[in-house]
Amino acid sequence: MGTNQASQAPAISPLVIRERTGSISTADIISVLKGEITALHIKQAFSTEIAEEITANFIRNPGLQERNDGVPGQYVGASHYRKDAATYFAEAETSRPDVDALFGNLVDPVRGLFDALKRELHDQGIELRLARSEHGQANICRAVSWSGGGTYALEPHDDVAQVLCAGDEYELAAVANNIVAALNFYPSMAEQGGNLRLWSHKPTVADRKSQGVETTGYPYSATYLETVPCRDLQLRAGDIGLIDGGFVHGVTGQSGNGKPRLVLNSFFGFARPDLVLLWT
Repeated sequence: MGTNQASQAPAISPLVIRERTGSISTADIISVLKGEITALHIKQAFSTEIAEEITANFIRNPGLQERNDGVPGQYVGASHYRKDAATYFAEAETSRPDVDALFGNLVDPVRGLFDALKRELHDQGIELRLARSEHGQANICRAVSWSGGGTYALEPHDDVAQVLCAGDEYELAAVANNIVAALNFYPSMAEQGGNLRLWSHKPTVADRKSQGVETTGYPYSATYLETVPCRDLQLRAGDIGLIDGGFVHGVTGQSGNGKPRLVLNSFFGFARPDLVLLWT
C-alpha cells in the first residue's frame, strides 16, 4: 500500500464554498446537488431556543445509543454505513419514534428545509422522497454526538465509498454516480474546534484502493493528504452545513465549554434526473 501512496499524488479539485447568514436558499442547495458549488455554510439558520431544545431532547431520548463503529460518541436513529438494506431499513423503522422525539412539538428545521426543497424540485419536474425498500423507508435525519479527543473528532473520509458499495438492494446506490450531498444541522457545538475541514480532493476508486478504504471511505492518512490544501468551516450552534460528500472531509478536535458536538445528519442526491433520494 505504501508504494501506491508514494506513486499517486492526490489530484487537487478546487473548493467552491458559499456562506450566508439567516436565510436558506433552495437554489444554493440545488447548486450543491448539481456540483456547481462544493459547500454551503448557513450561519444562524435556526434559533438558539430550537437548538437547545433539540439538544435536551437528544440527551434524554429513549433511543440514545453508544456508537460501536470506532468513533466515540452517541446517536439516535439509523445509519446505512456498512449495513445491508434489510438491516438498515429495519433499524430506520424501529428508530422513527426516537427521531421524531428529537423535535417534540418544535417546528422541525430539518423537515422545513426538505419541504421547501421538495416544492422547488417538484416545480422542476423532480421528485424528492425518502429512500425505501420492501423492509421500510429511511428517516429524515439521525442525531450524532462526538466525545472523542485528539487531532480529529472524526478522521478524514469521504461519503461516496459506502454508497458505491451499498449493493443492488439499495436504490440509493445510484446516487454514488452523481453528488452524494451531506447535510448537517448543528444544535450544539464545543467552544473551540469541531470545525468541518474540507480538503481540495475528490478521490477516485483508484485513490480509495491506494488508501485501503474502497468500501468504507475511512480514514485517509495524514501522509496522503499532506500536500492537499484544505479549508475549515467554523460552525456554531444554529448553523447548517451542506457539502459534496465526495470531497475528503473531517472534523477537527474539540475542547472548551463541555458541550457536545451534536449534529443532525442526512444524505441526499440524484438517483435519476427526475428523482432525488434522501436517507441517513
